[in-house]
Amino acid sequence: MPTSRKRRSFHLSKLYTFSCLKAQPVEDTVLGGPGFSRIVYCNIPGQPIQYPSNYVSTTKYNLLTFFPKSLFEQFRRVANIYFLFTAILSLTPLTPYTASSIIAPLVFVVGVSMIKEAIEDWRRFIQDQEVNNRKVKVHFGNGVFEDREWKKIKVGDIVKVQKDNFFPADLLMLSSNYEDGICYVETMNLDGETNLKLKKPLECTTKLETDSDFGSYEALIKCEDPNPNLYTFIGNLEYSGEVYPLGPQQILLRDSKLRNTDYVYGIVIFSGHDTKVMQNATNPPSKRSRIERKMDRIIYFLFSVLLLISIIGSIVFGIRTKNEMPKWWYLRPDDTTSFFNPKKPVISALLHLITALILYGYLIPISLYVSIEIVKVLQAMFINQDTKIYHNETDTPAHARTSNLNEELGQVDTILSDKTGTLTCNMMEFLKCSIAGTSYGRGVTEVERAAAKRLGKSLSDLEDNSLMDDLDNETGVEMPAWPHVKGFNFRDGRLLNGQWVHEQNASIIELFFRILAICHTAIPEEDEETGTVSYEAESPDEGAFVVAAQEFGFEFCKRTQSTVTVREYDPNSGKKIEREYKVLDLLEFSSARKRMSIIVQDEDGQIFLFCKGADSIVLEKLAKDGREFEEATREHLTQYGDAGLRTLVLAYRKLDPEEYRFWNAEFVKAKTYIASDQETRLDEAAELIEKDLILVGATAVEDKLQKGVPECIDKLAQAGIKIWVLTGDKLETAINIGFACSLLRQGMEQLIITLDNDDVKKAEGTGDKEHIEKVCRECVERQIKDGVQQRGGVEDSDTVYALIIDGKALTYALEEGMKDKLLQVALNCASVICCRVSPKQKALITRLVKEGTGKNTLGIGDGANDVGMIQEADIGIGISGVEGMQATMASDFSIAQFRFLERLLLVHGSWCYKRISLMICYFFYKNINFGFTLFYYEAYAVFSGQPAYNDWYLSLFNVFFTSLPVISLGVFEQDLSADLKLEFPYLYQLGAQNMLFGWDRIFGWMINGVCSSVIIFFFVESILRHQAFRKDGRVSGLEIMGAILYSCVIWTVNCQIALAIKYFTWIQHLFIWGSIGLWYLFLVIYGSITPTISTTAYRVFVEECAPAPIYWLTILLVALAALFPYFTFSSFWQRIFPMDYQIIQENVYLGKHRDRDWLTRAKANLSQRTSVGFTARVEAKLKQLKGRLHNNHSHSQNRMHQHRNRHTASDVRPFAIDS
Repeated sequence: MPTSRKRRSFHLSKLYTFSCLKAQPVEDTVLGGPGFSRIVYCNIPGQPIQYPSNYVSTTKYNLLTFFPKSLFEQFRRVANIYFLFTAILSLTPLTPYTASSIIAPLVFVVGVSMIKEAIEDWRRFIQDQEVNNRKVKVHFGNGVFEDREWKKIKVGDIVKVQKDNFFPADLLMLSSNYEDGICYVETMNLDGETNLKLKKPLECTTKLETDSDFGSYEALIKCEDPNPNLYTFIGNLEYSGEVYPLGPQQILLRDSKLRNTDYVYGIVIFSGHDTKVMQNATNPPSKRSRIERKMDRIIYFLFSVLLLISIIGSIVFGIRTKNEMPKWWYLRPDDTTSFFNPKKPVISALLHLITALILYGYLIPISLYVSIEIVKVLQAMFINQDTKIYHNETDTPAHARTSNLNEELGQVDTILSDKTGTLTCNMMEFLKCSIAGTSYGRGVTEVERAAAKRLGKSLSDLEDNSLMDDLDNETGVEMPAWPHVKGFNFRDGRLLNGQWVHEQNASIIELFFRILAICHTAIPEEDEETGTVSYEAESPDEGAFVVAAQEFGFEFCKRTQSTVTVREYDPNSGKKIEREYKVLDLLEFSSARKRMSIIVQDEDGQIFLFCKGADSIVLEKLAKDGREFEEATREHLTQYGDAGLRTLVLAYRKLDPEEYRFWNAEFVKAKTYIASDQETRLDEAAELIEKDLILVGATAVEDKLQKGVPECIDKLAQAGIKIWVLTGDKLETAINIGFACSLLRQGMEQLIITLDNDDVKKAEGTGDKEHIEKVCRECVERQIKDGVQQRGGVEDSDTVYALIIDGKALTYALEEGMKDKLLQVALNCASVICCRVSPKQKALITRLVKEGTGKNTLGIGDGANDVGMIQEADIGIGISGVEGMQATMASDFSIAQFRFLERLLLVHGSWCYKRISLMICYFFYKNINFGFTLFYYEAYAVFSGQPAYNDWYLSLFNVFFTSLPVISLGVFEQDLSADLKLEFPYLYQLGAQNMLFGWDRIFGWMINGVCSSVIIFFFVESILRHQAFRKDGRVSGLEIMGAILYSCVIWTVNCQIALAIKYFTWIQHLFIWGSIGLWYLFLVIYGSITPTISTTAYRVFVEECAPAPIYWLTILLVALAALFPYFTFSSFWQRIFPMDYQIIQENVYLGKHRDRDWLTRAKANLSQRTSVGFTARVEAKLKQLKGRLHNNHSHSQNRMHQHRNRHTASDVRPFAIDS
């Protein structure tokens, strides 16, 4: 429909006519050239050209490619490449460990990821098989149709599709069970829309009514090559010696469904992966979170540390091998290998370097990636199952379509939001209209209610003085209570119940209603039981127009290929009569045209062109004698825009038959021109007839704000998140919606950048395109510079600014030389509203903010025109709305209502950010703690390459003994409850400013790991050095020292996570203490295996460690000592420099959060000043009142002072104050 929110779906007339097409000569065609080379032989045996089969596969792998491709995916990760390198070296004598102990963990980690990939791909394979094995009737010859599987269908086959079945391929429609051959199609799988689309065949094929008619049918189709354009098609059909042009109206796309039609016949023109739906099946852009990218840099840093300590150890080893090895006679330096040869210390050092790179590899956490994947999947499950963001009315839960970006939800800096269907409901209601210069409709919009509150007026005052200046003398008109009709909220007794016939311009009002009833592409559906008519419209506003016409007495009741039938109210008889209008042509809406027109012939043979479209377009096409009501209508349009209504202008023109025939000949040439610029030629032809129009009036429909939008915006503003609105609506409407949802408020200075000024209009009058562009560019540049100067000069001022810019100005503002200045102005404004923007501009603005600020952006929308913005943003949120599912299918997360964004970001986003941040920091802490004990022991052992631990201790450290606690941390940890998160939205800035995953926090945890490792190793070494460990007085050996060191590390890292966790459930307790228990269970089981396998672990716990009191005392002492630095520092820091959430945590522990007075004071203290939202509006109002009170007080003080002076001058007695 001609609105800025057009959904390109129901293209009833890409051929621009309902009339049956006649055979036409195809001139200037490019068929056979690049992009237009497909030739389809229909029902002709021995198809000379072979096209792809109809078998479709959406899997990522097959049996041959699974292992190579999935292994490639796994080893794209740097850490996995390193571990593969060490696994290969483990097969050489250079390794300090057994090969199995190194290879097994790598196989486990990579195997888990590959199994996950295999399961996901198997599910896709099963779905593919289900689709490929569906059956459809195919013509086998002699008029016989038999069932055949979809995958066996070929290009050129004639198929018969039954009601409620999907189309197996892209088909050229031939006929259906209806007399005129039409059919109804549902395209939910293509664009998510549930409204039915009307498809119609060529007239020459509608006579193919039965199976037997196809026995001798033969045809040749020449058309465009496979492409992803769902709504265009160029080609022709050669049949019976004639050539017929084809368009998208004759094409039935794969995966759409046949509805309300018993059967349809069609020719397969595109099969399998050539079909348009498969051509559109591209993978969404790959997105990685900032934390994940930073994690890669941390791993690179740890690689550097690993390399550094390996080099240091190798240098020391080389020096000591050269200088001291000859003295160690008991090592037989005269009979040794290259590893310990004092005569070749350089070679020994280099070989040791390779050994050290393997030995210290446990600095790199091998299970980090797998653990994070598991945690993110579980986090996504909790988001999906949150009942607080479940929409009961539509049975729509939140859906995390990807789990890779969970933590990004907690780091959003700027939200870029669509308006219609996102902030508003996209459920249009016809509210007001202007006809013949008179405004009708008494309804009050939500924007007007917000304005009333803003101005301190009551709603009764608003209703009396709103937009109906013409009703000043009619305040006594009784307003009956009409029952509410969906899409119609019009209240005015002058037009309803046939009262319009008594109006002064009744004939023009009648024409207005007739245009509403005829100029559209809706489909009527009559209920056989009740007789009521409902409509399938391509957009909510078009549905509102047809319903309005119905309520006014002009009921659109029937459509055929070439006619529309309307039950009209007859003013003479007072009854409804059916009138049939022959549809000659339909000039469809497009984003470039911003209007649609229909050419009809009435029962008297008169030809009319009815047009509705944007006021900026239609008013320019009025004839000189058609502007009688222009001034009044413009005034009403402005008033409607101020009220937040969406407007369209209605006009008409009576055509001379001779003029129409001449134009139609030109239009037919444009229709039969087969090339990529056919659309342009059709638009040019349409311009020839859409002129000299006569203005009839204007419509105004309301798109209400969604429930909870102002409150959500207020909370997001308190959280420090900036909100930009990108809408296709006109400037006035966008501004008033901004006021309604508190993005704008009184006292806010508006910086408006627009090309609606005298300089541009004067330039446009010259008709010189280059001059117009130059003037526009200079105008925009001047306004941006003024904005920079105006905003830049008031840094310390209390003035709050809002930037409002229209799409025409954005065309120039987004150019390379100006976009940085535009961003500078925008970032210094509290609110940014971009109106009249195209889908491409939405994506460009999002990219500008993302790249210009370097901070997280979130794009949220509900329509196909929001897909570019959603995919360009760091995080894309799709709203499952009226406009279909394209935005949802392109998004990273989907929700049903905008208000759910509050909980998604402030609760789930904040939790996920803290969980992932703490989880990664802890992962590096425990691996540094563990890995550095290996380094210390090797230094203790003269860098000989001897590991401190048994091989399987090392292998299972990350995989079993420390993995479950960190997963429980990543899934269940909460710094505050959900309710407190919403009570204190400012805490969201912890993530937005990345305060929990900055380099200071990361290095702090690493230093903690180093300190713990120092304490653990040297305490254990000091305790065991001279102490008798066994009953017989012998000291401990390597196997005992290794077991004690390892036990101390296990206890320390698991107790450390217990100190870090703030929210405990039984699961955390089970995983933390269970992991410690698992270590001892492993020691007992593994230690009971033959020593050829268990080596140094053989019965070490049962016989050596467990019976020795010193073992348990050492663990207790060392674990407490290792945890003491963290405990002391964190306690001191939290006491002296507490973070906001820690203050709240302490008060929650004391139970103060139940006290509303404390909660109010805390919210006042732990908040930041906001410039948008109703909280900012209230604060501004209070500040204004305080200013007035202060001024009044100052004024009264001055008056008192003057009075005292007068009193003193006129009286000789001393000054006194009367009681």
